[in-house]
Amino acid sequence: MVTETAALRWIPLLPLASAVIGGTMLGLLRRPLSRGVTIAISCGSVLGAFLVSLAAVWRLVGLPENERLLIDTVGPWITSGQLRADLSFALDPISAVMILLVSGVGLLIHVYSIGYMDDDHREDKGFQRFFCYLNLFTFSMLTLVLGDNLVLMFLGWEGVGLCSYLLIGFWYADRWNAVCGMKAFIVNRIGDFAFLVGIFLLFTSIVGALPEGRSVGAVVFRDIEAVFPLIAEKMVRLPDWLSFLPGAPEWKLATLIGLCFFVGAVGKSAQIPLYVWLPDAMAGPTPVSALIHAATMVTAGVYMVCRLSFLYAEAPGASAVIAWTGGATALFAATIALVQTDIKKVLAYSTVSQLGYMFLAAGCGGYAAAMFHLLTHGFFKALLFLGAGAVILALHHEQDMEKMGGLNRFIPWWRPTHLCFLMGVLAIAGTPGFSGFFSKDEILLAAYTAEKIPGHVWLWGIGVVTAGLTAFYMFRLHFRVFFGQTRIAASLQGHVHEAAPTVTVPLVVLALLAIFGGYAGLPQVYGDMLGIAHSNSLGNFLAPSLAGGHGHAVSAQTELGLGGVAVAVAVAGVLVAFVLYLRRPGLADRLASALPGVYRLLVGRYWIDELYDRTIVRPLVWISERVLFRGIDAGLIDGLAVMGTARSVRSLASRGLRFAQTGFTQTYFAFMIAGAAAVVVYLLG
Repeated sequence: MVTETAALRWIPLLPLASAVIGGTMLGLLRRPLSRGVTIAISCGSVLGAFLVSLAAVWRLVGLPENERLLIDTVGPWITSGQLRADLSFALDPISAVMILLVSGVGLLIHVYSIGYMDDDHREDKGFQRFFCYLNLFTFSMLTLVLGDNLVLMFLGWEGVGLCSYLLIGFWYADRWNAVCGMKAFIVNRIGDFAFLVGIFLLFTSIVGALPEGRSVGAVVFRDIEAVFPLIAEKMVRLPDWLSFLPGAPEWKLATLIGLCFFVGAVGKSAQIPLYVWLPDAMAGPTPVSALIHAATMVTAGVYMVCRLSFLYAEAPGASAVIAWTGGATALFAATIALVQTDIKKVLAYSTVSQLGYMFLAAGCGGYAAAMFHLLTHGFFKALLFLGAGAVILALHHEQDMEKMGGLNRFIPWWRPTHLCFLMGVLAIAGTPGFSGFFSKDEILLAAYTAEKIPGHVWLWGIGVVTAGLTAFYMFRLHFRVFFGQTRIAASLQGHVHEAAPTVTVPLVVLALLAIFGGYAGLPQVYGDMLGIAHSNSLGNFLAPSLAGGHGHAVSAQTELGLGGVAVAVAVAGVLVAFVLYLRRPGLADRLASALPGVYRLLVGRYWIDELYDRTIVRPLVWISERVLFRGIDAGLIDGLAVMGTARSVRSLASRGLRFAQTGFTQTYFAFMIAGAAAVVVYLLG
C-alpha cells in the first residue's frame, strides 16, 4: 500500500529556494544580502527541511512495517517513447535514514560555517556565495536520496558533483584550489558515464523482456524490482577482447548492469582506482570537507548500491567485485594515512578507508551494516572534520601537524574542541560503547559469514587489520596535535584560543551522536546481554527495504569472539601510537629511517597521482593541444574550412570578379544580354 503526501517536496525545495534567492540577489541583481539575512535564510531553510524530514519520518514509522512508503508526485517530467520519469519523491526506511543524516548534520555544519567563515571579507562577497553553494548542495543531495526513480536520482547525483566543484574551488584565486575542484569534477564524470550506461542497459533490457501488451514506462525503483526477475537470469556474451575476464565469454546481464552502476559509485564514493580526487578536495573550506566528503556526497555510492540491493542480490559476480574493491580500498587508504602530516589529509584518507568498509559490507550482502556504518560515520567523521577546523582556527589556519603539538596546554581536555575531538577519535577507532564499535563489528561479521563471496575470510582479515591501522593513525593524529612537546610557532602561542560558540555547539551535538548514535543499531547479541528485546532498531527498520532481510545468524560466542579480536587489534594500534609518539617520540623517526623505501612509498601515496599524470593526463593534454587544437581546430577548421573559404572568396573577387566591375555601361549591358539569353535558352531547353 502506498500513502500519498504533498510534504516530501518541501524537503529539497526549501534549500533550493534559499539558494535561488541568494544566487539571484548576488549574481543577477548585484545586491548582496546582509550577513544576518544570509544566515537567516540559509540556516533557516535547512532547519525547515530537517523539521519536515522529522515529521515525515515520524509518519512513516507509524505505518505498518510492510506499508512504510510515502509518495509525493509533483507531476510529469520526462516522457519519450517508452520512457516515463515523473518528478516524484519517495520516502521509505532507506531514504528516511539518509534525509535525517543529510538535513540534520547539514544543519549543524551550516551553523558551524557561520563562525568558520566569519572572517571571509573578500570583495566577491564570499560569505553569501558560500552559503548559496551549501544550500544548492543540500538540495541536490536530498533530491538524490528522495528521488523515486533512477533519472531523478541521477539529477541529484550530477547536482552534488557540480556543487563539489564549486565548493572545493571556493577560494578560486588560489590556482591549486581551482585545479582540485576541476580534478574532482572530471574524475566524477568518468563514473557518471558508467552510471548512465547502467541506466540505459537496465531500462532497455526490462522493456525488451516484457511480454507483448505489457509496458513499464517508468524507471521507478519499485517497478524495476517487480519486473527484475524477467532479466535476472539472462546472459550476455562479452566481446572477444574481454575474454580474459572471469566467467567469459558469457556473463549474467545483472552482473554487467550492476558493475556499470558500481563504477559510478567508485567515482562518487572515492574507491580504487577513482579515489584520487577526494584527498585533494581538502583544498576547500573545512565545513565543505565535513559536509561533502564525510557525511553526505561520498556516501551517495553506498546508498545507491543499497537502494539497488535487489539487483546485486542476483549478481554475485558484481557483489564480489564490490566487496573486494571495498576491502582493498579500506586497507590501501589506511596505509597512506599512517604517515600524512596534514591534519585534513589524514581525515581524507580515513574517509576513503571507511567508505571501503561500507562497500565491503554491501558486497558481502550486509546492506543494513553498510547503512549503519554510513550513519555512524556521518556523525564521527563530521565531528572530526569540524574539530580539525576548530584546531585550524585556533592556530590561525595552520594545518601541518609538524607545527602543532602540546595544544592541550592552551586548550585543555575539558574544553569543547579537545574533548569533542577525542570523542570522535574514540568512535572511529572502534572503542567499545561508541558508535563506530557497533557498526564496524557488523561489517566484519557480514564479511566473515559471506560464504558466497570468494575469499570472504581474507576480507574479514583485511577488515580487522584496517581496524588496527585506523586506531593507530587516529591516535597518532590526536597525540601529535594535543600532546607532547609543542611545535607551535612562538609568535602564535599567545594567540591560541577556543573557538566561538557557533563552532563549538555543533561539535558538542555531534560528539553526543558519535557516542550514542550506535545504540540505534545495537546488535542483538548485546541486546540479549542487556535484556533488551529487538535492540537492533535500525536493522529491523531497514530490513523490509533491503535484500537479505535481517542478515546472517551466528552464535553469540562467535559474534562476541569476532568483536573481541577486532578490539584487541585496535588496542594494539593505540598502544603502538602511544609508544611511538608519546612514550618514545624519537622512535618513529628512527623507524622511518630504518625503512626508507616503505616510508617514501607511503609518503608518496604510492605515486598513483604521478602515474595517472604521466600515463593519462599528459598524453591527453598533448593530444588535446597538438592534435585537437593545433591540428583539427586551428589547422583544419579555422585554417582550412573557415579561413580557407574566406581566402578563396577574396582571391576569386580580387583576381576575377573585380575585372567585371569596369564602370562602363556597355559592359554591364552586355552581361545583362548574356544573362537574359542564358535564361531563355534554359527555359526553352
